[in-house]
Amino acid sequence: MTFDFKKLLSVLASPRWWWSWFMIILGCTLLAAGYVLFISPYNIVPGGVYGAGIVLHNLFPNIQVGTFGYMFDSVLLVLAFIAFGPRFGAKTVVAALLTPGLMNIFTKLAYPTEEAMRTLDPSQLLGGVIDMSDHLMLTTIVGAVVIGVGVGFVVREQATTGGTDIVAMMIQKYCHISFSQGVLIADSIVVLAGLLVIGFGVGGVEAQGWQLSFYSLIAIYVSSRILAFMLDGASYDRIIFIITSHHNEEFRRYILEEMDRSGTYIKTSGMYTNAEKEMIFLVVPRREMPKVQRAIKEYDPTAFMVVANAYNTYGEGFKPMPEKHELENM
Repeated sequence: MTFDFKKLLSVLASPRWWWSWFMIILGCTLLAAGYVLFISPYNIVPGGVYGAGIVLHNLFPNIQVGTFGYMFDSVLLVLAFIAFGPRFGAKTVVAALLTPGLMNIFTKLAYPTEEAMRTLDPSQLLGGVIDMSDHLMLTTIVGAVVIGVGVGFVVREQATTGGTDIVAMMIQKYCHISFSQGVLIADSIVVLAGLLVIGFGVGGVEAQGWQLSFYSLIAIYVSSRILAFMLDGASYDRIIFIITSHHNEEFRRYILEEMDRSGTYIKTSGMYTNAEKEMIFLVVPRREMPKVQRAIKEYDPTAFMVVANAYNTYGEGFKPMPEKHELENM
């Protein structure tokens, strides 16, 4: 196998290649900043390897959260290569190792003394200008949003930040548990550890109250919703399947003329009765859903209707189809 130097030069000359790496670095930077400025100082434990790092930092305050992140990610990447082979690309390796390094750098810049770094005292964070000790809900939400956006930038470039994702993949392979359940198990163990160590003071740490774990759960939920928004976009359109027992010309005219929309007729039959039916496939903006519901109620109240979210809708009346270069990088 020969090295294709021309192909390498072609890749390096591509603006998309540079943009992809810029977005990964930006995502890692936001992820690190979210933890250092809004999460770690208040001992909120939003799962993952950095949540585990926050728990361990309380037990071993001389070791920073980012350093624990290095320890976990390095071991997990090695185990992943053993278990799955060279499945993880350079982007994932860089993201998994860059983030904890940035966390350590930001921590050193944000705190004035070594003692402040050991305690992660929020009153000394950036000179106390963003001390949010009296606003835990606000710092939880802001931190979770920043983390979700950061992870979203990384994942959109076909990379991951390692950590919980790798643990979940290994649980899926060896325990035959779904990936999503694996993520839930891994994060739950971390949050439980935070409850024991930080909430109840197990291990000689000063107890800060079990209520703190609720902020951790809020952070997990908010960051996951932000990540979903980053990957799928806002669900502005609705997919509607309407099954009727007969053709209704009034409803058809309403869709075409009153709503200025169109749809598709699909011939179907009932599974139980085997009777011929007609199904209408329709996509409308979310704001027009009440119109469709009122029309169905008026023209065919016995109809069966199913509504689902459409995260991307292309074509006449909606978004234009992506360009070729956009499709290649989706």
